[in-house]
Amino acid sequence: MSTVLVIGAGGVSSVCVHKMAQARSGNAGIFTDIHLASRTKSKCDAIADSVKARTGQTVATYEIDAEEVPAMVNLIRKIQPSLVVNLALPYQDLPIMDACLEAGVNYLDTANYEPKDEAKFEYKWQWAYHDRFREKGLMALLGSGFDPGVTSVFTMWLKKHKLKTIRQLDILDCNGGDHGQHFATNFNPEINIREVTAPARHWENGQWVESPAMANKVGFDFDAVGPKNMYLMYHEELESLARFVPELERARFWMTFGDAYITHLTVLQNVGMTSIEPIRYKGQDIIPLQFLAAVLPKPETLGETTKGNTNIGVIATGEALDGSGEKTFYINNICSHEAAYEETGNQAVSYTTGVPAMIGSAMMVTGKWSGQGVFNMEELDPDPFMEMLNSDGLPWQVKELPGPVEF
Repeated sequence: MSTVLVIGAGGVSSVCVHKMAQARSGNAGIFTDIHLASRTKSKCDAIADSVKARTGQTVATYEIDAEEVPAMVNLIRKIQPSLVVNLALPYQDLPIMDACLEAGVNYLDTANYEPKDEAKFEYKWQWAYHDRFREKGLMALLGSGFDPGVTSVFTMWLKKHKLKTIRQLDILDCNGGDHGQHFATNFNPEINIREVTAPARHWENGQWVESPAMANKVGFDFDAVGPKNMYLMYHEELESLARFVPELERARFWMTFGDAYITHLTVLQNVGMTSIEPIRYKGQDIIPLQFLAAVLPKPETLGETTKGNTNIGVIATGEALDGSGEKTFYINNICSHEAAYEETGNQAVSYTTGVPAMIGSAMMVTGKWSGQGVFNMEELDPDPFMEMLNSDGLPWQVKELPGPVEF
């Protein structure tokens, strides 16, 4: 039915391409021609070999610098995809969007843009592309991962089926897996550490409230994981949720971290290894965080040793659709690291982002989601996406809670 070009060759990309190949071999036949490109072609080739061995499907591979717009345009025109799926680094979003505009092709990503030289991510840069995509008759879909992505779809499904309005929203991201390493990140180390060390922000009474990074901690007992400490953080879907769910009085994002992770991260911060300011070393400028990322275990290598589950979901409180007063619902997915590795060769953190990237792509190429301009997940019908979560590896469940969260 469609030709797609995937940019990036990390764990998320590996999962997405594996799932696209599965969809192609199934009755749906959604992705008829899959192309994969990144700066390091050998990584693309390794993914293609795994896809061939697991599904029998062939993936074409290419070497490309995603920040080189003319080269990207040439590759897109050569392949002629109906969709470019950006699974590269967030600071590459804008050049890839520029290339899509010039080549006349639709665009999808999983994380919003952030500048290389500033640990700050927000949607304003990509939202500014809306008119350009609309005028070209093209669609750009932002944030089709799990968080952002599925968490926004969960929220809008609750608003469509359970709650007339949402007054309070808490996003809970728990990785209960153990990879056996002293210190490692479950997705790109540079992006992970930039997010974790940034000041926390949450939405309250029409404004952003900022607090120091990792300063607010609460405990929560997660199904299939157990009790964990989770920390208040800022995450990009809070910005889009505050925009598209205007009645929100409070929206927060929480992520779990173990004590060992916090200890290691604190030491690395104290000695300057998480800095993004260049330093001079032996006649060269190096960025400490990029050097740290180079010596840490690669996330795509953690799949074989990671055991346990992730549990990610949202708790929403608001006025019930049926007129029965205020109600609170908890909707979430539990994903097994071992099952994710058995299916795709990747751990569950990559799986829970790569599968929604595939589903968002399927929504676009089949026309179930369509439009002209730049769109966030909250603006689109949640039902067909939720159906594919159940059928393609990320089943969800929803339950009513006795009342709003007390933390």
